[in-house]
Amino acid sequence: MARTPVLSTRLLLVCAAIGVATGIVGGVAGLLTPVVLVVVPWAYGLLLGSHVLPGIIAQEVLRRPLVALITHVIAALVASAFNPAWALRFLGTALLFGAIQEGVAALTRYRAWGAWRFFVSGAVIGVLVAVVVFFAAHMATLPLWAQILYLVISVLGPIAWTAVGLAIGAALRRAGVAQR
Repeated sequence: MARTPVLSTRLLLVCAAIGVATGIVGGVAGLLTPVVLVVVPWAYGLLLGSHVLPGIIAQEVLRRPLVALITHVIAALVASAFNPAWALRFLGTALLFGAIQEGVAALTRYRAWGAWRFFVSGAVIGVLVAVVVFFAAHMATLPLWAQILYLVISVLGPIAWTAVGLAIGAALRRAGVAQR
């Protein structure tokens, strides 16, 4: 009897569909980034947090190794069509977020799929993004209240988007997307 490949055609097609849909969201977020950074820089973490969606949805639907990373890369390629100058940023973010999500899943040997596990990866991404962007975007030049608000929103943004991704993923599972 032939073995089922780890990355079946069905699995790759589901990753591609999720990647395209979330890549459009990421592309729109990329287009909004300059405006948000100029007008309300303290809210940037909420916008950047939307980039957790590809991996969260893919892992919730498929519950298999590598689906977060594959879906993130596809989403980054789609988002790059919105702003080709940011292609490397989209890909870098995809690889980082996908690796964190895969890493948390790997720590549980891809056996624990409770919501807590997704929120752990969202919190790790939130803390990492909050610190890195704080220095990269010179958030220290903002008033103290805006710095604090930025840090809180940057940590909670990916967690909130994780909840959205889990809801979408659960709906897709109920619709039969994960059936074999």
